[in-house]
Amino acid sequence: MGPLRLQVRGRRRPLRQGRQLLQARQELAASVYIKIANCHLKGDSKHEAASAYVEAANCYKKFSPQEAAQALNQAVNLFLEIGRLNMAARYSKDIGEIYQQEQDLEKATDYLERAADLFDSEGQSSQSNTIKQKVAEIAAQLEQYPKATEIFEAIARQSMNNNLLKYGVRGILLNAGICQLCRGDPVAITNSLERYQEIDPTFSGTREYKLLADLAASMDEGDVAKFTDAIKEFDGMTRLDPWKTTLLLRAKNELKKKEDDEDDLT
Repeated sequence: MGPLRLQVRGRRRPLRQGRQLLQARQELAASVYIKIANCHLKGDSKHEAASAYVEAANCYKKFSPQEAAQALNQAVNLFLEIGRLNMAARYSKDIGEIYQQEQDLEKATDYLERAADLFDSEGQSSQSNTIKQKVAEIAAQLEQYPKATEIFEAIARQSMNNNLLKYGVRGILLNAGICQLCRGDPVAITNSLERYQEIDPTFSGTREYKLLADLAASMDEGDVAKFTDAIKEFDGMTRLDPWKTTLLLRAKNELKKKEDDEDDLT
């Protein structure tokens, strides 16, 4: 066994050295692109400078997300100066996603909202709505449930006017309803379900509506078991994604806490 361990250690060293060499090359490439960008700026070639910053960011992404975001921000500012709003939107979205991966959710929100506004200004509502959904999901992660609900409902209303998007409205309304559940107010949830029916007249016939209605009823009754069964039934047919699962677990824990508090009083 001894010689085998030595052999494994020997293999690790070249791998580590290879990674270090690759990072050194990426750092060198990034610094070259930054110098190229500065040269283009001296010649007032802003589009070329912005493109060089993007290339630098692509190098930085492999070892320094923060520096990648900074380089992309330089590119965004230049694209805004020359009126290339679509490019500015695209790279603002990239910055937002970098910060989201780094769990800096407030900065992620700032850049994603900027990207959504820029796409809106370019008439690209589909791109904008996709990003707004990310913003709403982050808001819910940060327990900003009213903001998340408002965004989801606005997207649902807008999507009903588009034949290609309206079939996804029930999923968006489910997200909005889950955010309402996290607020722990059964009356508000019931009122929301009525409002969702006004947004999409077909919603009351969907499994998403039934799930929200069953969860609202179980919250009103303070019945954790019924709440859990409703989720299991839905998940057995349509797999819940991690975001929904996390929020529903929060709502369930709040319901369980209320149930335990009531038990302590009796």
